[in-house]
This record gives sequence, C-alpha cells and structure tokens, in this order.
Amino acid sequence: MKVISKDGIPIVFERRGNGPPVILVDGALCHRGMGPSTPLAELLAQSFTVFAYDRRGRGDSGDTTPHAVEREIDDLEAILHEAGGEASVSGISSGAVLALEAAKRLPGIKKLALYEAPFIVDSSRPPVSDDWSRIGDAVAAGRRSDAVKLFLKAVGVPAIFISLMRLMPSWRKLKAVAHTLPYDGALVRDFQSGEPLPASRWTSVTVPTLVADGGNSPAWMRNATQALAVVAKVMTAMSKRRSAPRLRGAPRTPPAERVRSRAAPPSQMRSGRAAAHLLALSSACRSRWRHTSPPPPPAHRPPPTRHGRSEAR
Repeated sequence: MKVISKDGIPIVFERRGNGPPVILVDGALCHRGMGPSTPLAELLAQSFTVFAYDRRGRGDSGDTTPHAVEREIDDLEAILHEAGGEASVSGISSGAVLALEAAKRLPGIKKLALYEAPFIVDSSRPPVSDDWSRIGDAVAAGRRSDAVKLFLKAVGVPAIFISLMRLMPSWRKLKAVAHTLPYDGALVRDFQSGEPLPASRWTSVTVPTLVADGGNSPAWMRNATQALAVVAKVMTAMSKRRSAPRLRGAPRTPPAERVRSRAAPPSQMRSGRAAAHLLALSSACRSRWRHTSPPPPPAHRPPPTRHGRSEAR
C-alpha cells in the first residue's frame, strides 16, 4: 500500500493486525525489507494495528531533493491519516528523533515510545559532527560503500566486522540506501556535540512518552536516555522489572529506569533489541497512564517461637 505525501512523493507502507494504531519509524539504513520494524510489527500485530513504512528514499518509497526534515514529518503525517488521524508512534535510533520532532507539529500523535535516541550529551564518547560531514561528502561523490563504512565506524562497529560485512549480500542492501544517511544526520547531528540537550527543544510535546535503551546499549547512549528523560519532563522510563509508567507529578524515581534487553547480533536484525522495544512500546500504548499506588505492606505475622511455630493460633 502507499500514500502520497504533500510534495507528491509516494510513501509505501504495510498494515497488519487489529487494535489501537501504532506507527513504527525506522532508524538509519533500515526499512521494511531490512531492519527491526518488520519482526517488531509481526509481534505487535497480535494486539495492535501496526503501520510500518519505508522512509523516503528507502525500500519502495520515492524521494526528491533537496531533503528536509519537514518533508519526513509530512510523510509521517500521511501515514497518520491512513491510521485514522490518531495513533501512537514508536521510533528507533534516528527514527526516535523524527518521531519526537513530529510530535511537536502533529496533534494526531497521542503517545510516543522512543528507543535508543542517539544523542551524545557528555564526554562519554567523542562528538560525531565531523563524521557526518565525511558521510555527506562520500554520498555527494557517489561513494556509497564508503558512506556506509564511515557510518558503521562512527556508531562503533569494529573494523573487522565492517570488513566481513562488505563480503556479505546485505552490503548491497546497505549501499542501496546509503544516500539517505545525510537524512539521519540532519535529525541527530545537532544533538551529538557532547553538550547537554537544549532545555526548551521539546517542551511543547506533552503527550505520554516512553524513553528506553537496551541492556547492551553503550554508556553514552544510556546517558542520552537519562538526559532525554530529564529534559522532556513528560518522559516515562521503563524497566522490565518496573513496568508501571510514571507521569509528571508522580513520585520521582531514578530518571533512567531502563529496558534491559539482550541485543542480538546484526545478522539477526537486532531481534533482541526489537523484543525489548516491543516490551516498552506495549506498555506505552496499552497503559492508561494513571498513577500507580505502591503495593500494600505485608500483613503482620507474629514472630515465630524458638520451635519455628507462630505464637498465634
């Protein structure tokens, strides 16, 4: 299926399942044919109506130049219309940033679930602004393979793995969408300088929002999750063992209760991270977002006697 965005570009999507509508937004180099959105959609379809789409320039969707973040928000708005005008939106990596930016403009976004937003907010890793410049230069020169290599190196993939990946059939798929890497750079590079997130950037986003990272997420990304939870204020943090959402005004818990996952290797399309994201997203979409009361104290039991029996009968 496809919709036509405001600038006339066709955006291709799949719809599956029944239930409250959820739109999935992929990160860099990913689309329906490669990445976590398809396996995640299959899992979510058991309880939700799931819309997975190819961001412009990827998969079966069209593209035009010059690129602008506003056009990608228009694309998401078109999918939102297909979902009935209102939906929860979930984003992974740069897709999380796109979803967050879209929520500033689109009132039809009613809830957000953001997984591994790739902000660099301190000195836990070097800034990557120069990397984005080199990636853009490689794309402009038609050196797609170099662009993919530079991106993978920037996100921390070991050189030996990159060398092996270049010998695999999937490398061709990565090259096919390498020209869209600057699109992701346009979303994230201003927040990858090693400086704190801007305090007022997302204050207009007031919908219930969940922010999460994985158990194998690097330290710099966990720090970003903490920073985003603090700056946005409406954020809810998620842990497998503490799955009750917390709203503004609820008793404060540590700002980075995290979804702990076992990240799968890239060859399995990060299915482990997708499962963790599923947990977070399910809670974000299905919860009524009410305050939760603490469990009642345990009932009083008389102390045992020295023979191990209670004094009470």
